[in-house]
Amino acid sequence: MKIRVHGEMTIPELRQAIYEQLSRMEDEFAVRHSRGATLFINPTNGFGDEVKPVGQSGEEIRKLNSRGPYRSAAEDFKL
Repeated sequence: MKIRVHGEMTIPELRQAIYEQLSRMEDEFAVRHSRGATLFINPTNGFGDEVKPVGQSGEEIRKLNSRGPYRSAAEDFKL
């Protein structure tokens, strides 16, 4: 299933738009689980010009990986 969000917006606005579409998937289409997701972001400077995120040493950052949300020790030990 693909979610597209159109237009330039701040990261908080993008986060909210994605959240709303995920909530819609749950409520309207009964989607409860996913094997993962890939999210492509097109960073801009707020004026529509493309920017390239860079790390502390100046190298371009092209990919971030995640193993999902932070799990507390209580969850791991079923407390």
